[in-house]
Amino acid sequence: MDNSKQLIIGLFGFGTVGKGLYDVLHSTPTLSTTISRICIRHPDKPRSIAPEFFTTDASALLNDEQINVIVELIDDADAAFEIVKTALQKGKAVVSANKKMIAEHFEELLELQQQYQAPFLYEAACCASMPIVRNLEEYYDNDLLKSFRGIINGSTNFILTRMFEEQVEFQQALRLAQQLGFAESDPKLDIGGFDAANKLCILLAHAFGTITKPKQFIFNGIESVSLQDALVAKEKKYSIKLVANATKLENGKLAAFVLPQFVTEQDDLFHVHNEFNAVITESAFADKHFFKGKGAGAFPTASAVLSDISALRYNYRYEYRKIRNLPATTLSNDFYLKVFLSVDEIGKINKDEFEWIEEWHNEFSHSWLIGVIHAGKLSESNWWKQPGISLILCPDPIVESVDYRKISLQSLKLAGVAVSA
Repeated sequence: MDNSKQLIIGLFGFGTVGKGLYDVLHSTPTLSTTISRICIRHPDKPRSIAPEFFTTDASALLNDEQINVIVELIDDADAAFEIVKTALQKGKAVVSANKKMIAEHFEELLELQQQYQAPFLYEAACCASMPIVRNLEEYYDNDLLKSFRGIINGSTNFILTRMFEEQVEFQQALRLAQQLGFAESDPKLDIGGFDAANKLCILLAHAFGTITKPKQFIFNGIESVSLQDALVAKEKKYSIKLVANATKLENGKLAAFVLPQFVTEQDDLFHVHNEFNAVITESAFADKHFFKGKGAGAFPTASAVLSDISALRYNYRYEYRKIRNLPATTLSNDFYLKVFLSVDEIGKINKDEFEWIEEWHNEFSHSWLIGVIHAGKLSESNWWKQPGISLILCPDPIVESVDYRKISLQSLKLAGVAVSA
């Protein structure tokens, strides 16, 4: 495509984001872009534009030779893949916001783009209005990028913000997020950590050239975070955020996980509230960069879709240089994590899982400890995801190696034995 060519869009989905895109396009007449048809699932649902724009027949869009851009904004990941696959096979450019579909089919989508020489863009799939995919793709050389970490789910960040600022229980904060449109009626993908894990898969591919699926790294959501955990955090002058983390280890391998984490006031993520997303990158020479933007809502997501549509006018496509030209950075669970573990029953704590324990508090209906555990033990078992157990990372959670002398001294101190360093 070139910047003189008219973009004729076939739009799949007219929910919150689809309607937002329609409104944004009509506020940007200079883009020279037209939505030709809109494919929907429920034709009888009341809508704000004329019914002749809509169809329930996907082939009416996919087989229309005048439509040269397919924009896919539906919830069903399986149906979305079939739409995107068919569109790419027909040589149409595709823009999508479906992070689950992309994470599940990344390698296939990569092959389809190469085979049919059709661009596939998906900035809106990760952090809505915040342009993190294109920055990771274009700016950071794989050998120079050391890590990125951030808040990449607006719904969970909104819930945690309410728990801290208003000291409300999790379920009450969730209901408010649903009422404001930041969480779905079935919010499991968000609060269970699945949404953030899918996004992390996409970011890993563009940051380090690593193609993976959520089952290959540790992740969890915020369902187990209690008001009591939030109160402990406040006592320590921390906040709690759901943080996605990707860090190159000293051995060159990659540690990746999505878990709730304590963050200090000195951490840029501490000041990211409500539905906002943020990512901190660290590279060898540029040091740290901080990206922040709205990560939920109709217009923030639609703005990212619009940015991708606009980029098609200039023949933009992802080059995937880190995947195609550089050795893959291998994921590893061979490192340690410093964690806060709280339980509603003391018997749920298995002390033998930990390398060492730094703090231990036993209270009625809420006991907790701070200790170091091998990441492999968390990846191999789900005991820490049981109801009544909350696992939250400490600040600076990655411990690459264990000093067993330190462990023995700490164990003696916890046992009440006076020792000297």
